[in-house]
Amino acid sequence: MEDERMLAEILADTLSNRGMEIVLAFDGEEGLRKARTEQPDVVVCDIMMPRMDGYTMVENLRKEGVQTPVMFLTARSATEDVVRGFEIGAADYLKKPFALDELIVRIRALVGRSKVEKQEEAHYTIGLYSFDPQKGCLSLGANVIKLSSREAEVLRRLVKQEGKIVESSALLKELWGDDSFFNMRSLNVFISRLRHHLSADPKVQILNIRGVGYRLIIDR
Repeated sequence: MEDERMLAEILADTLSNRGMEIVLAFDGEEGLRKARTEQPDVVVCDIMMPRMDGYTMVENLRKEGVQTPVMFLTARSATEDVVRGFEIGAADYLKKPFALDELIVRIRALVGRSKVEKQEEAHYTIGLYSFDPQKGCLSLGANVIKLSSREAEVLRRLVKQEGKIVESSALLKELWGDDSFFNMRSLNVFISRLRHHLSADPKVQILNIRGVGYRLIIDR
């Protein structure tokens, strides 16, 4: 546990030296409390933490309506662990060991993405569905589907490029940080889930352009 505490202090010092204002917490309960009160631009946390793990901490934040972008730092790299993190509301996932420069680039990207999302259109119409990208809600009449953070981010990019091919490599580099085979498997999982969520309207399709990417088609 001392190693994790030392890592947190080193990261805090490094990020502070790069001009970032840091609020430090050493366990999940403290992290949850400070995320509520300090309202940071980004939350960076480990999955394995004392008193409350990262999954539970983020689940609690999302239940309370806190939509602050979250990046998980973890040695756990199984596809199901990554998918679970995105399902509960993580915006990014960085596997240990990692380079500090990569962490800094990703944090700045999350801050920039968050500012853009706050300025964009509040709702999109996708066939019979209404999509609120900021809340991550996909609605069909009275039925509201709460999308995971990663599902909402992928769907946002598809709907903004409706009818055009969105390259898999571009999606992966922007949202996952690299286009490795491991991350491609995660992307395929989220595409399958989005297809399921949109299946009530046969005029809406997410086409797989083999070896290139995906295209959202809406038959009007």
